[in-house]
Amino acid sequence: MSFRFEEQSIPGVYVITPQIRGDSRGYFVETFKRPDFEAIGITRDFVQDNESLSSKGVLRGLHFQKEHTQGKLVRAMAGSIYDVVVDVRPNSPTFGKYTGTVLDSEKKQMLWVPEGFAHGFLVLSDTVIFTYKCTDVYDPASEGGIPWNDPDIAVDWPKLDVAYRTSDRDGMHPRFKAQSFEWAEKFYKEGWK
Repeated sequence: MSFRFEEQSIPGVYVITPQIRGDSRGYFVETFKRPDFEAIGITRDFVQDNESLSSKGVLRGLHFQKEHTQGKLVRAMAGSIYDVVVDVRPNSPTFGKYTGTVLDSEKKQMLWVPEGFAHGFLVLSDTVIFTYKCTDVYDPASEGGIPWNDPDIAVDWPKLDVAYRTSDRDGMHPRFKAQSFEWAEKFYKEGWK
């Protein structure tokens, strides 16, 4: 197997470490291999790839889509981030809980974010190129989110030597407890990855 899959504190969320083959010329790494992912139960088809560039202190999230709900395979291609996922599946025993991990381009780790989760990240390095594969297309009409600083979720974001920078849109999401997540119920069942 070309990857090491480490399930996080929320079942179905994985940090994925690829094998890096390098020598004096550089390196080679596989970033996705369907049979390896299927072997642990991740069987989704990816239909859209995205890339963003952000600078230190940029905080994006916590986002989700109610329709065209996306599973995401995310990574920092250059730089580092603190990546956070929040379980918004009402039937889940970890509903309203989050898990966070540092992803950086040196280790080339990825994070599998299943459908039914809110997702966001904070840029730790001077800049980051962030890429992700999605299981469904982007649909602006079904966007939703949770405030990055929602007191009920209480994400322990890393402290930086610069102020966090968020979008106006991210500041307008209703608090977690004020939302209904019925759209995410279908994404929780035992063994769902």
